[in-house]
Order: sequence, then structure tokens, then C-alpha cells
Amino acid sequence: MNRSTIKRLNRINRDFYCATAAEFDAARQAAWQGWERLLAVIDLPLRSVLDLGCGNGRFASFLAARQSQRFEYIGIDSNADLLARARRQAAAASNIEARLIEADIVLERPPREQAQLVALFGLLHHVPGFSNRRALMAAAARSVLPGGYLVFAAWRFYERARFRERIQPWPAGIEVEAHDYLLDWRRGERALRYCHYVDDAEHAQLIDATGLPVIADYRADGAERDLNRYTVLRKTAGRSEPEPAPPRAVEV
Repeated sequence: MNRSTIKRLNRINRDFYCATAAEFDAARQAAWQGWERLLAVIDLPLRSVLDLGCGNGRFASFLAARQSQRFEYIGIDSNADLLARARRQAAAASNIEARLIEADIVLERPPREQAQLVALFGLLHHVPGFSNRRALMAAAARSVLPGGYLVFAAWRFYERARFRERIQPWPAGIEVEAHDYLLDWRRGERALRYCHYVDDAEHAQLIDATGLPVIADYRADGAERDLNRYTVLRKTAGRSEPEPAPPRAVEV
């Protein structure tokens, strides 16, 4: 996927979240079912969490309610409104030491932050280009501290008729990759968002990009309890990582 297409698809999503932040926040308050299952896999308490594409920060609130120990929460998102909402949620919990960063991880270099748990929830389907998704997964793996965890979820929206009904035609002149879709939003403000469907074959390639062993893999969320596929990986304790300059998320 070329640079201009990546920027165009990313702009669609940035405009989407600018238009729908309030409605999106209102509809995204409850914890994901898959997060509860995650707690059976990882060891609490956590000391630090890096949440890539953190949105309104509800994952931080979820963790704060399940461990009494204080932890550092680093949330990164490109939407200032959602980050402000995340900041308010974090301030309401006495055991969160929050650091919220406004950054576009699609177009900018992956963060150099490190944490015991690195999470990508509701993010990968918004990253244009297969090579960019692989680069992001590799960078996320480097951000995991030795002995820590990397967890990501792939939204399987295309498997549900209610989401396929929302697919809109692409504008003329835009060349996308397989499983790239334009979905409409039907809550409050009408808007369009770019979403990529990660199938099992690509999911396996994203796992491979991390270089980390899988310790859990499951489906959860939604009425059918299988709307997201989760994969949890763990970095071997004592494993050291080289420090190359992280690759850009955008092809040149």
C-alpha cells in the first residue's frame, strides 16, 4: 500500500473519531468480556501497562478495579478528546499513575515506551497496510519488558451480517488491499470509518512478526462471545532486545 493511500485511510479514521468522540465514548464504557479472560492468563499485580490506541482509557479503569497496587499506565492515542476522557477516568482511580500521550502511531514512529503489559485493543483494524500492521506488532513486542506480556485483539466484524450490511463503496481512485472496508457509523453523528478484517492467515503472520511465544489464544466479546480473537504472548524473563531505530509505520 502506498504512502498516499495510507495517509488517506488514516485521515478517514481521524475525521471519524473527531466527529463521533462523544457518541463513541458513551457506547464504549463497559469492559470487554475478553479482558476478564485475560486475567486468568497473566499475573497480577501489574506494575506498568502500555495501551496502544487507548481511546477513552477504559482498560486502565478495568485494571484499577482488579488490583489494589498502584501501576503506571501509558496510553497513546491520536484523538485529543478521547485522551481527555481517559485522563478523567484515570484521575478517578487512586492507584493509576497515568501518562497519556497524543500521537498518531499509524504515521509516526512506534513509541519507545516499555511496559510489563503491552496491549492493542480496537487498533489493528484501523492500521492501513499489511506491512504496517506487521511493523507495529514487531515494535509492540520490543516494548514488552522481559517476563512481560503482549496481548492483541483482532475484530472479526466481517463474520457478522450486521456489520457487512454497513459496508459502503470506496470512492473512485483509491486502491486498497484485500479485506479493507469502509463502514458507516449509525449512532448519533453519521460518519464513515476504515476497517480491516484480519483473518486467521493474517493473524498467524502478525503473531510471527512479534517473535514471541503464544501462551493463550481465544475468542470473546459481543452477543455471540466471539467477535474478537485475542492472542496473548509472553517475553522470556531475562531476554534482552537489540536497540535498532524502530521502523516507521509508513512505507516510503
